[in-house]
Amino acid sequence: MVTEAQVLDALSNIVDPDLHKDVVSLGFIKNMKIESGAVSFDFELTTPACPVKDRFLDQAQRLVGAIPGVERVSCTMTSNVRPAGASGGSKASIQLPGVKNVVAVGAGKGGVGKSTCAVSLAVALQQSGARVGLLDADIHGPNVPLMMGLSEPPHQHENRIVPGLSHGVKIMSAGYFVQENMPLIWRGPMVGKMIQELLGNVEWGELDYLVVDLPPGTGDAPLTLAQSIPLSGAVVVTQPPDVSLMDATKAIAMFQKLEVPILGIVENMSYFVCPCCNTRTEIFSHGGGKAAAERLRVPFLGEIPLNASIREGGDTGTPVLVSNPAAPEAEAFRQFAQATAARISVLQSLRAQEGKGTRQFIKFFDS
Repeated sequence: MVTEAQVLDALSNIVDPDLHKDVVSLGFIKNMKIESGAVSFDFELTTPACPVKDRFLDQAQRLVGAIPGVERVSCTMTSNVRPAGASGGSKASIQLPGVKNVVAVGAGKGGVGKSTCAVSLAVALQQSGARVGLLDADIHGPNVPLMMGLSEPPHQHENRIVPGLSHGVKIMSAGYFVQENMPLIWRGPMVGKMIQELLGNVEWGELDYLVVDLPPGTGDAPLTLAQSIPLSGAVVVTQPPDVSLMDATKAIAMFQKLEVPILGIVENMSYFVCPCCNTRTEIFSHGGGKAAAERLRVPFLGEIPLNASIREGGDTGTPVLVSNPAAPEAEAFRQFAQATAARISVLQSLRAQEGKGTRQFIKFFDS
């Protein structure tokens, strides 16, 4: 007769490549039932965007199926996103009940495709099965309404702002509060008031991830935002050239001074593949982002190609992940999202296990 101990012993051979522990000790196996040779259980992941989900399923079915007496194996893959906590945002003036993880997407300069990466990260996480919100906090260049095809302003309910919904993602943008085609000439106090509106008065509901598109640079606007929001971690967007990497380094230094963990660097416009001859051309050079990540000892989250379909998706309000999910560039964004989600899961696990102080933990996590 098959026992639960036998099944758990078999499943303990599966090791999470990011958390470096077996899935049984991590508590991933739930709701096990054994009836007349039929074994069923849930495999609860820390994120629906787990990059090794299929591998886990195959290993679980194979290992349990090899136990003498087991005739059928039913493994259901589920997920339960856990809060990674907030480091730099632990003293934040604005708290977001119901939001498990707040991910800042920043850049040391404008023009590197930061908003495109933020939009695609949010859509990819939503498509994996997560509950996702997207806050366009780029005060001076709020492009998310156009890129997500949601120009209608949000409505209010009982003095709370209800975010719009596009492609399954809850949307809020600074663009809804300013006059179209007019420059926004604001100083610190006015920026702070806008932040309060965008965050403190919005009914986000229950979210696994809230992606925040920060203003570019390391000036007053991104600093005010980063200090006001309870951030779980930050993604820094760069391009391959050295001049872009210099600015990305400054953005990383800003987050580190605020004690916000660096989830990683993503290299946008990494290369171009000709649609006619399939020849790869590295227009802006290549590999700078990965080299910078290695030098700065932070994770590298992936390479995003330069492709007209990405630009078209931003102009039409239909991201390439929605318009052409089978495209190579869509897969690149999915891998970027999976790497980011995996990094957040590692962060949560380390915080839970180490029990270190914030400053010690940040040093350990970023190394």
